[in-house]
Amino acid sequence: MTSRPDPAFAEPWHAQVFALTVHLNESGRFTWADWATRFGATLARHGLTRELDGGDDYFNAWLETLETLLAEDGSAGRTEAEQVRVAWERAYLTTPHGAPVRLTR
Repeated sequence: MTSRPDPAFAEPWHAQVFALTVHLNESGRFTWADWATRFGATLARHGLTRELDGGDDYFNAWLETLETLLAEDGSAGRTEAEQVRVAWERAYLTTPHGAPVRLTR
């Protein structure tokens, strides 16, 4: 019997926000050096100086950094981001287990 490796991400949303950030970087929306500086500042502001294991605290800081960056460049304001967050929460809370979560307008 072969063992399966541990998943790279603890939660699907961790992988999704990571992939979105990489995509935006590769699309030229920001440099990785700028991202790293901003993300480091977010971690420091939250006092997350200990070694992080890639859990929710790490990815909440990651998401906050991405939302701030997108708000600053005018891509997605805080109000719009909050509306999407509320819609997403409503969608996943009302989706039957195992079914794909879909946002509706």
